[in-house]
Amino acid sequence: MKVGVVGNPRYADLAAVLDQVAREAPPRGITLFTEPRLAPFWPCPLPYLDTVRLDALLTFGGDGTLLRGARLLTDLHTCILGVNLGRVGFLTTATLDTLGVALDALVSGDYTVERRQALTAEIATSLGEIRHVQTALNDVAIHKGGVARVIRVNVLIEGENVGPYSADGIVVATPTGSTAYSLSAGGPIVVPGVEAMVVTAICAHTLAVRPLVVPASYTIVIQPMEGWAEDLLVSFDGQTGTTLVAGETVTVRRSAAPVSLVRLARDGFFTRMREKLHWGDLSERERAR
Repeated sequence: MKVGVVGNPRYADLAAVLDQVAREAPPRGITLFTEPRLAPFWPCPLPYLDTVRLDALLTFGGDGTLLRGARLLTDLHTCILGVNLGRVGFLTTATLDTLGVALDALVSGDYTVERRQALTAEIATSLGEIRHVQTALNDVAIHKGGVARVIRVNVLIEGENVGPYSADGIVVATPTGSTAYSLSAGGPIVVPGVEAMVVTAICAHTLAVRPLVVPASYTIVIQPMEGWAEDLLVSFDGQTGTTLVAGETVTVRRSAAPVSLVRLARDGFFTRMREKLHWGDLSERERAR
């Protein structure tokens, strides 16, 4: 079984974690492949994961590491098993304490797969030429670079002009991403499996703008308004990005292939939401009585 490994180098004990993986994987018939940035952390050299078609991908870190791993995959059908080394780990399914169990499940196929809708964003020049294409699992956001300042953009959904947005930014999120940046900006939580996209303004400068939930089959086009395209950035999952200049447009649509997340635990989405996000947690109020 060919398994790629992606990790967060900022984790202090990453070398010890990878040493444990290097010891536990071979007896289970797992051949490991690594991303180049992790090469110094392994006890022995490993081939790079972009040289082979993987059966699965292991990510060691938090949700950000899992998101980055998803973008590194050339085949989005490859299953991703996230091992949480951070705090929340809403998308991950295992911990260091359950690593052996997770590897056993991966080899035996004793797990379920959640197919998560992804986004594809295209940035086109004023001449209509596509200059940048990027996939995102969580969201695509347009905002100012540097000092926080208002942006003004026109939003078209399925060719119909929704109207101008005046805000600190705008986020187009998947159901998976609805619990991330969009939620922080006041957007709704959309349960994975619902085929939808969420359009959320960041600190809207008018009460007339509220989050929109639209079918996943729709196409969303965002155009900077004339005179308001200076220092604009487009970011993908909050990790990679590119500039946006006057006359360019951002087109966001559902990706042709979903991202496949391994789920080991039998708990459902709402259980994870309650435990990881502390949804409905009244413990502080109870202690104050």
